[in-house]
Parts: sequence; structure tokens; C-alpha cells
Amino acid sequence: MNTQRWHGHVTARVAALIGCTALVLTVTGTSAQAQPRDLGRQTLAAGDGWASDGTGTTGGAAADAAHVYTVTSWAEFKAALADGGTAPKIIKVKGTIDANAEGCDSFAADGYDFAAYLDKYSPENWGYDTNLDAEPADSPEGLRRTSAANQDAAIKAFVPANTTIVGIGEDAGFKGASLQIKAVDNVIIRNLAFESPLDCFPQWDPTDGDTGNWNSEYDSAVVYGATHIWLDHNTFTDGDHPDSTLPTYYGRIFEQHDGELDIVKGADYVTASWNVFADHDKTILIGNSDSASTAAVDRGHLKVTFHHNLFTGLVERAPRVRFGQVDSYNNHFVADSTYSYSFGIGMESQLVAEHNAFTLPDGISAAKVLKKWKEAPLTADDNYVNGTATDLIAVHNAEIPAETLQSGAGWTPTLRTKVDPPKAVPRIVDHGAGAGKIC
Repeated sequence: MNTQRWHGHVTARVAALIGCTALVLTVTGTSAQAQPRDLGRQTLAAGDGWASDGTGTTGGAAADAAHVYTVTSWAEFKAALADGGTAPKIIKVKGTIDANAEGCDSFAADGYDFAAYLDKYSPENWGYDTNLDAEPADSPEGLRRTSAANQDAAIKAFVPANTTIVGIGEDAGFKGASLQIKAVDNVIIRNLAFESPLDCFPQWDPTDGDTGNWNSEYDSAVVYGATHIWLDHNTFTDGDHPDSTLPTYYGRIFEQHDGELDIVKGADYVTASWNVFADHDKTILIGNSDSASTAAVDRGHLKVTFHHNLFTGLVERAPRVRFGQVDSYNNHFVADSTYSYSFGIGMESQLVAEHNAFTLPDGISAAKVLKKWKEAPLTADDNYVNGTATDLIAVHNAEIPAETLQSGAGWTPTLRTKVDPPKAVPRIVDHGAGAGKIC
């Protein structure tokens, strides 16, 4: 080889891994310069879950220079989303952006008084027979509705088609925000930490259950009628406001959290990979209702893949599934004393749960991993509980015979990249999942 020609005219690009930051070494002559790779230009690999089906998922990778943004505030972020319509765009998030930086009082309608609300609708004064839907606009409930609408407009951000949103570095993310991926195609969300939004104005429903309930809005991310969505290496938690810190009124927890991720209303072709879902109650909902009108929209859709995610400290819904063909493989589920279940088997669901690992504490049976809501067969092969191969369906049926589950989801996933041995999953996933750990 001509050494002078190699040094003077040939540029070689060599990918190297330093920690979990991929660098590209550009070698020209005798010098080498390390450059961080551009996460905004990366696309979902072929065969990587349902989001790779058909046209695949490229997000804003094709964006021109005019449609690449770096944002550090909620106002800048929403402006970037609105700019350029559906032209490919890349939005780089730097640092933590708080969608509710001014606090809940900034959304309150004139005259809203929570103490007056508590007094008027207390069970002693109102009872449990009538909900609050008919309350007029100037009532405590009416003022609550206005306040809630103010928060709704402020903290929701609507993501357009052909968009990539990526965190820069290890501390990028959102607090108090709700990303709405609604009726669009081709979106990528990566390397972001989400602290669940707090509903400042939950509604009291006296008729919800025997003794009423507080109901809240706002998921960290909602995929609503959207297609080809890739969520990768994100972290979803309740952050500084876990349910254990929430007050109690009328003998019920003042619930200010909804879900971490919902996939609903005919959404399709979604891959969620290498995320952390932590410290939450109702975590992921796929299909939001059993109703005939919902079935008409969801049946044949809701195709979702979960792989290499860490689910830890959750109560339930990891996920709860209606209608969808959901493939869950190589995930690690770590339970604590609050655990209720992981997989919710709902209306016409077709869940395949394979090659997963479960770490359950003493006193929590593997029978609780599956929860039957409706008659819907599932496939649950090659799963390990505390390092031991476990037939989740057989264990469930033996211990909970009143909720007998049937085996055989009726389809075989083909859109998988490498499938790791389930015994190795805890080490692999715990090391690599979450924001700040893209390798």
C-alpha cells in the first residue's frame, strides 16, 4: 500500500465505544479527531419491532439545517414543534425542561378555591349517588374544569409527523409535560428522562366505586392514532412526586398521576426499546376501552413491540393490553411490595411474552405476573423468574383457577433483532436501559 496516499488522501471512519457514548474517529493524515455521533440522524433498524414494519421509522433524520433545533425551555420546544409543519425536523433537548415551572397556581381560574371544593363535594354534604358533570361553570367544580383546561393547554405539546426528539447528554428531559403523538406518522423519541406530569386539578367522582375516587389526566407520552413510532432509551418515573407523597381527601388518595405511556385509538407500528419505566402505578395502557366504538377503531391495530425495557417498582400495566398484537421479549421486570401484576390480558388481546426475566421479592408469587381481564389466549414461553425457567400460564392457572388463561396468541413475531437468553436479561437490561445510556 502507498503509505503517503493512505495518509494524505484516504479518510477512514472507525466507530469506537467509550462508555456508552459512541464516537466517530475521522483520520486524515496523522491526526484523529473524535466527534460524537448525531443521534438525531439515526433511524430504526430494519426488523426492530413493529415500528420497522412497512415504511419503517426514520423520524426527522432527513431534516435540513433550517429544521434542526436545540432547545432549553418549554417555549422554545413548543415553537420548534410548530415550525415547518411536517417537514422533517430534529429537536435536540438540552437540560431538563419544566412545563409547569410557574406552579399549579398559575393555571387556577379566578375564584377557584380548593377548600370550597372539598367542603361542597364532601360525602357528608354531597353523598355518593350523583357525579359532578351537571355542575355549572361558576360552581367549585366548574371553576376546577376551567383551571384544568388551562393546565391542559399549557403542558401538552403536539408532535408533528417526521420528527425526531432527542436528549443531548445524560441529563436531558421533561418535567410536568405531556407529549401528544396524535394522528401522525414517523416519530422518534430518544434519550429523554420524563418526570410524570402532576394533575393540579383532579376531579372527584363520588360514583366511581363504592366510596368515590379522584381521577386525573396527563400521561408523559400518548400515542393516539399515530403510526411508526420509536421510543428508545428513555426513562419514565414519578420523580420527586411518587404516589406515597400525595395527600388523602375523603378517605381516598388525591391521585395526581395518570399513565407513563398510553397507546390508543388505532395507533399502530410502535417499538419501545431500552426504556426504563419506574415507580408508578398505572403504567402503560394499550387500548383504552372495551366498548364497541373503541373496538371498531382498535381492532386490527395496536401492533406494539417492547424489548429490553426495565420495568421496576411498578404496581400494574406493564402493559395492560386490549385488541393489539403485542410482542414483549427480553424485558426485565423488578417488583416490590406494591406489585399487583405486569401483563394485563384484556379484550381480544394477542400478547406474546417471551424470553423475559422477572425478579420478584419473597412473598410475591409468579402467578401474579399475568392478570386476566377478558378471555384472550396468549403465548408466554421461555420466561425466567428469579433465575428459574417458569411457565407463567401454568403457575397462574394453578394458583388462580377462577381466572384460567388459555395458551396460544395465534401469531408468531418475526420483527425481532437479536434475542438474548432470558437468564442474561437482568444484567444486559439493567446496564443498558434508560436515558443517558445509548450505546
